[in-house]
Amino acid sequence: MPRYYFNTRIGTELILDPEGETLRNPDQAWEVARTTIRQILKAEGSQPSLLQASLEVTDEEGEIVLEFPFSEALLDIHEASPTTH
Repeated sequence: MPRYYFNTRIGTELILDPEGETLRNPDQAWEVARTTIRQILKAEGSQPSLLQASLEVTDEEGEIVLEFPFSEALLDIHEASPTTH
């Protein structure tokens, strides 16, 4: 199974994931990216710069397989929340 690395980009700074995770495919990497972003936002959500951040998921060769903006995961949370009217 391929290994994916979940690197965090905040502005011009790139925080590398040195270990990565072995996953089945890019779809599973997308799920892990979404969960990771949600956990970061829950723990550190008071930092406005995180809304400008993104998770860059790369494969073992360093090629970006997906870019997941933190703000997109936040929108996804609101869409999944039930509303009461």
